[in-house]
Amino acid sequence: MEGEAILWLVRHAVVDSIEGTISPSGAPADLSDRAHLEAVRRRLPQDAASYASPSQRTLDTARAFQLDPILVPEFREQEFGDWTGRRHDDLAALGEEGYAEFWKDPARSSPPGGESFEDQIARVRDGLRKIAAGPATLVVHSGTIRAALCIALDIAPQAALRFVIDPLSITRIDRLRNDWRIVSVNQNVAL
Repeated sequence: MEGEAILWLVRHAVVDSIEGTISPSGAPADLSDRAHLEAVRRRLPQDAASYASPSQRTLDTARAFQLDPILVPEFREQEFGDWTGRRHDDLAALGEEGYAEFWKDPARSSPPGGESFEDQIARVRDGLRKIAAGPATLVVHSGTIRAALCIALDIAPQAALRFVIDPLSITRIDRLRNDWRIVSVNQNVAL
């Protein structure tokens, strides 16, 4: 670990797309709830370093918080390969190859042309090593936050998938010298 860091992990705003779609990296965020965005922005630390996934929705959200984040490719959402851009309901209804099988073990399974949640955890671990000591805001995805919690709690990937991470929620974890501390998970800011 590269020194103690106080991390505010914020899930991006809702994706501006059809509900239930596995969104591509270029999908924008719906920033119409300005009051909610402002309430979250006020809860974030002033003068902290900021980082984000390079996806459009995380960049949109970070900019709405008036941040100019360092892009960390390791913080991308899980890659769903051939299923990206498609709706879960359609994949299930069409009996898409491997779809039902994937959900029997979603932590270790990979969609066609994609990666497993275990693969994402390995990426996020590498990304967390890039975060400098001190306070930092990370605008990222629900899967990225679950992966960080998996690492910090040293739990099985399947268990980490049980965390609910809502849009615009804040999860606070601290990277200590030789361990991690969990301060809060999926904290929703009341308006």
